[in-house]
Amino acid sequence: MTTPLPPSLAANPRLSAWLRVAPDGVIELRPGKVELGQGVLTALAQVAAEELDVGLDRIRAIPVTTGISPNEGYTAGSLSIQHSAAALRLACAQARAGYLAKAAAKLAAPPGDLTVADGVFRAPDGRRVSYWDLADDALLDQDATGEQPPKPASAYRLVGTNVPRLDLPAKLTGQPRYAHDLAFDGLCYGRVVRPPSRGATLTSLASDGVAAVRALPGVLAVVRDGGFLGVVAEGEETALRAAERLRQAASWSASATLPDEDDLPGFLVTAQAETTVLAEHGHPPAGTSATGARSATYHRPYLAHASMGPSTATARYDTSDISDISGTSGTSGTSHDGALHVWSHTQGPYLLRAELARALGLPPDHVTVTHAEGAGCYGHNGADDVALDAALLAMAVPGRPVQVVWSRADELGWAPFGASGVVRVAADVDPEGNILHWRHEIWGNGHSTRGGSVRSVALLGASHRESGSAIDPAAEPPLVHGGGAGRNAVPYYDFPAWKVVNHRLLEMPLRVSALRSLGAFLNVFAAESFLDELAAAAGQDPVAYRLARLSDPRARAVIEAAARRAGWAARAPDGESAGRGIAFARYKNTSAYCAVVAEVDAVSEIRVRRLTIAVDAGLVINPDGAANQIEGGAVQAVSWALKERVRFDRHTVTSDSWETYPILRFSEVPAVDVELLPGAGNPSLGVGETAAGPTAAAIGNAVFDALGVRVRTLPLSPENVLAALPD
Repeated sequence: MTTPLPPSLAANPRLSAWLRVAPDGVIELRPGKVELGQGVLTALAQVAAEELDVGLDRIRAIPVTTGISPNEGYTAGSLSIQHSAAALRLACAQARAGYLAKAAAKLAAPPGDLTVADGVFRAPDGRRVSYWDLADDALLDQDATGEQPPKPASAYRLVGTNVPRLDLPAKLTGQPRYAHDLAFDGLCYGRVVRPPSRGATLTSLASDGVAAVRALPGVLAVVRDGGFLGVVAEGEETALRAAERLRQAASWSASATLPDEDDLPGFLVTAQAETTVLAEHGHPPAGTSATGARSATYHRPYLAHASMGPSTATARYDTSDISDISGTSGTSGTSHDGALHVWSHTQGPYLLRAELARALGLPPDHVTVTHAEGAGCYGHNGADDVALDAALLAMAVPGRPVQVVWSRADELGWAPFGASGVVRVAADVDPEGNILHWRHEIWGNGHSTRGGSVRSVALLGASHRESGSAIDPAAEPPLVHGGGAGRNAVPYYDFPAWKVVNHRLLEMPLRVSALRSLGAFLNVFAAESFLDELAAAAGQDPVAYRLARLSDPRARAVIEAAARRAGWAARAPDGESAGRGIAFARYKNTSAYCAVVAEVDAVSEIRVRRLTIAVDAGLVINPDGAANQIEGGAVQAVSWALKERVRFDRHTVTSDSWETYPILRFSEVPAVDVELLPGAGNPSLGVGETAAGPTAAAIGNAVFDALGVRVRTLPLSPENVLAALPD
């Protein structure tokens, strides 16, 4: 029986694109997904080692490089295990079958008589031969067929076990591993001077100021292209000093382009927008009558990625043989003008290559992008932007690699933000509190300005160049792929009728793009908060109220597991002004199921004491890694829910430091207890983003339980709590 090829394998069917058997006893693994700190390469190595019957220590994951690695698009959406692991499972199963047949011929024994352990094929009489003895690149130079079935779960020995992260030893011992650590021969350093505000235009650049910059010892180049300004120097300190002098030489005109931050919800609901009915279902049951119509409006501010390490990239532009630069494309020995190699912590190497080619007017096969790990990201941060910065500066010094590292102010002030939004939820209910008709309405920008999602070149530096243009307003991923603003807006509960409407803004005062969970964070916060309001109005327990409206047994199971583990039925939280709340969502309505119980203290400020989380993610490759991702997503959601808010005036972002953009401190991190429900034969589902929305909603519900005040504006800061108090 032929197994249908997963999407990633169907798009990249050549087995040699996914793995290679090296003669030195190593299996080179080449997935198209990148390591962002989520431990995905460890999980994928487990899958490959399982199917090939080799030890995990023999697997070497090769960083994604365009032209060599399969093109798996973006590492995003909690889809790496669902897509890449499924592809590797089939690719490795077929590779194993091919090597098994070759071993059988070598040993003159039927394939069924051979056993395989740690890469060694053994015949019944003791003769043996290994993958490495048989290493032959030609054997994998074929397309995947799906004809070789992977192992059944009952035969797994590595998958489903707590394997230590393969990437951590080097990171914990300070070995060079990150993009910031790259140290090529001849490396020089670049810095970019940003406009002072969003609407600023460069009016002049003092010639004596530029001359003074060029005269600094070690300065290699000063670059101006329209409003794009940058410097290249031999040393990093020189580059910083030169950039500051160049900033002083520049004169800009400014205009107020940003809305009033104090009335951001008002702007969002009145700005020009494209209105779409995302989904609609059913009619209220015949013979029922609504005795009440309730509604509530919720708001979240813009959010920053706020990565601990600023974005960075290294680029080298060369006019010699392309193969000298990329080793992957072009004809050996042929001279080409303009070959670029970029090392970046991008989420999508192939898509970044395409966007760089568009921006620079180069053929895509003249651009190579190699992934190098960064400090981690949660979506579309500044990684792609800084790659163009490095490329533009590298073109000024051909043959020299140029590293650009953003400042903290650049990172917090200029990287794409998570979109601000307003959600209004309304429902008609009957006398027993049953929901007859649910309505969910969204106002805000779309959630993607990634390369390829909008018509303009979606890179910051490109918008400042002479030939550049403003980046188009954010687009929306289709709902069938999880959606953006509408993610998790369609109810998962058994409501008889519902309607979801989205108003996508056609202007984008601050650039926004994908941030962890996209619209699901606000939608789940709004929907699960409103569901609690309906439960309270009906005088019903929040857990019972949810269970009564859910038929999916897996959804019910995570709610019951979280409530049981948190002791929901046994006791209330201890202490005065303490509260607890629960929330549930199935991420994207197609991925992992998650329920969260939050316990909070609400005295001078809201503090989250404990989170109890139950998740059903189907087959879990690495339970410890999955729990780690769930914990991380939940802790970040606590920070968003309690503290984070991008601040700005009418000209620019003002929260460009840790003092002005506070995040959760280590001393404020709650205890997090994660229970992974048994996979029960179900396929793997992504977990990295599943806890974000339910965590925020559970905290909001716990605040209401503690104070009797419903705070509908995030973050749940003392100011917003006070504003929610009745007059």
